[in-house]
Amino acid sequence: MPGEQSSVSDLLYFGTAKPNGVVTTEEWAAFLATSVTPRFPAGVTVWQAAGQWRNENGGVVREGSFVLSLVHPDDQSSETAVRALAAEYKSRFNQDAVLRVKSHACVSL
Repeated sequence: MPGEQSSVSDLLYFGTAKPNGVVTTEEWAAFLATSVTPRFPAGVTVWQAAGQWRNENGGVVREGSFVLSLVHPDDQSSETAVRALAAEYKSRFNQDAVLRVKSHACVSL
């Protein structure tokens, strides 16, 4: 439609359970400041959530999480940045996964 731009809307789900504790709000804030904001300076939306998932043994694991909403251009540099965020979080906080839900969107301001 006129005035709309084709974009990607990503929701990233970051679990907080670590082998020796949880990702604190201070650690999350530092991750946002040093890893997310430099890659997506135009802005992001974040909220805390409670999630659950089934582990490899069939048990249900419940943990706190952070959800990051990104709306960005549908280009290779943004794709690379999203993948780098997930990889960095997994490495920094000893996580097995970061759930990504990617959708195509039309954006207008």
